[in-house]
Amino acid sequence: MTSTASSMDTRQGRAPHDQRPAWQQRLRRFGYTAGPRSDLRDRLVPPYAEPSPRLWLALGVPPTLAARITRWSSWLGPLLVTLMAGAMRFWNLGNPKAVIFDETYYAKDAWALVHRGFEVNWDKNANDLILQTNGHVTIPADAAYVVHPPVGKYVIGLGEQFFGFDPFGWRFMTALLGTLSVMLVCRIGQRLFRSTFLGCLAGALLAVDGLAFVMSRTSLLDGVLMFFVLGTFDCLLLDRDMARAKLAAALPADEDGRLRPDEHVADTFRFGLRPWRWAAGALLGLAIGTKWNGLYILAAFCVMALLWDVGARKVAGARHPYQAVLKYDTGLTFLATVPVAIAVYLLSWIGWILSPTDGSGGYFRNWAATDGKGGHWTFLPDWLRSLWHYEHEVYKFHVGLSSPHTYQSNPWSWIVLGRPVSYFYESPSPGTDGCPSDAGQKCAREVLAIGTPLLWWAACFAVLYVLWRWLFRRDWRAGAIACGIAAGYLPWFMYQERTIFLFYAVVFVPFLCLAVAMLIGAIIGPPGSSDTRRVVGAAGAGVLVLLIAWNFIYFWPLYTGTAIPIDSWRSRMWLDTWV
Repeated sequence: MTSTASSMDTRQGRAPHDQRPAWQQRLRRFGYTAGPRSDLRDRLVPPYAEPSPRLWLALGVPPTLAARITRWSSWLGPLLVTLMAGAMRFWNLGNPKAVIFDETYYAKDAWALVHRGFEVNWDKNANDLILQTNGHVTIPADAAYVVHPPVGKYVIGLGEQFFGFDPFGWRFMTALLGTLSVMLVCRIGQRLFRSTFLGCLAGALLAVDGLAFVMSRTSLLDGVLMFFVLGTFDCLLLDRDMARAKLAAALPADEDGRLRPDEHVADTFRFGLRPWRWAAGALLGLAIGTKWNGLYILAAFCVMALLWDVGARKVAGARHPYQAVLKYDTGLTFLATVPVAIAVYLLSWIGWILSPTDGSGGYFRNWAATDGKGGHWTFLPDWLRSLWHYEHEVYKFHVGLSSPHTYQSNPWSWIVLGRPVSYFYESPSPGTDGCPSDAGQKCAREVLAIGTPLLWWAACFAVLYVLWRWLFRRDWRAGAIACGIAAGYLPWFMYQERTIFLFYAVVFVPFLCLAVAMLIGAIIGPPGSSDTRRVVGAAGAGVLVLLIAWNFIYFWPLYTGTAIPIDSWRSRMWLDTWV
């Protein structure tokens, strides 16, 4: 049985605004609108905005070249933004030539992993010896107890293998992934907003965010996690477009070629294997294999993907979209994500699994054959029981971690940059380590993990705007951005007594940048706005973007460990909690 949307509507004689449910009419006072009913094909797969060659023609570019530039702008724009981000991230990457903050764990663990397959206990003076000998040190034999999975450390170790066991080598891969993350945000923004300009703007905002920048130049795990999360989100967006295009192709068309809703098709359509969801599952496994908070990302993104399927079936005319998704989509989504993520996670432990079981292998590798003898699970392989015990001990460590730290912070303060983390600090004398000889007093040389303040404070308003767009305008793009922020941010509120830090927030920084880009798009004005509205909006948006860029440049010395006079350093400590 098939039917059109109009044949199911028994209120055809009423005014359009009266046809909405009562709850929608009550929400109109808060700005709710159901939006105009456009062509069904465009609602399922919205077209991209067509770029105009007017700018290039106005600059005197020949028409043929202007047309080519315009045609390739969807790739040229992101590539230029990525090139800018990469130049900044790789500039003087080996500076400071020191083991800064938690590099003392991950740089050495990475070197041990790629050579031994498991982490080891290093001597207390290992950092100095590594720097003095350019990494030509003997790797200890004793296994170490570590509390993070191995994927992120393998990634760091890959750079060390190619470029040496030194600051440049152990920072190379985080700088590369940080650069590629900018490209991903550009492409994600293009796909979300159907606009190359807004996509490139979102990528440029990530390029000049101080926290993302510092994390790209430091061999910590959270920047690696951010990359895998972005890759997962991009795969799900690609899957969304492909699935909706398949659904649109299955719907009937009228005499004019316009698609019409079909209840039977929408309620029974099968999307198939959906390879991009399988790719998302693999990337989620890599995310969890970097840090366990990837589990929250997995749960949130799976729910988001299923809600996208509900929306697609509903637009196509399904009478029971939730039941259809439960019947046809949920099982395959589960198979493509959860088992795949678990398999990838287990595979990431292969070095530990293949290490010796005679006590000379990885930490707890021989647990099942010694302390773990007996019990109800002896039918499982020893390596799996030993790994499970290891994971259980790590879980107890994480939930019980409450040792005070100078730079710990509560997640409530993250969004306003209440307490940044100092990775490195020195006070060089005039004429040494970049301190000007005429400084008159000692300089300050610091690497401070803090976001670009004006970007983050603008993001506070952008998040409110995104929530409003999602709740009252039913904008799926705003909901997707809100999901990315919530998945990376909200879980930390369950561990407010735990020792946690602002730099954990780098995982959801790209979604803050997407939110700000969406807000700036609204400031500029929607298509069809008057010239005056567009000029005023563009001026306001331009001022905001320039202020954010200036703010990044102003804090550049604190992001790169550049020596500056102490008074200049103090002038950048805008809040007392930043010291």
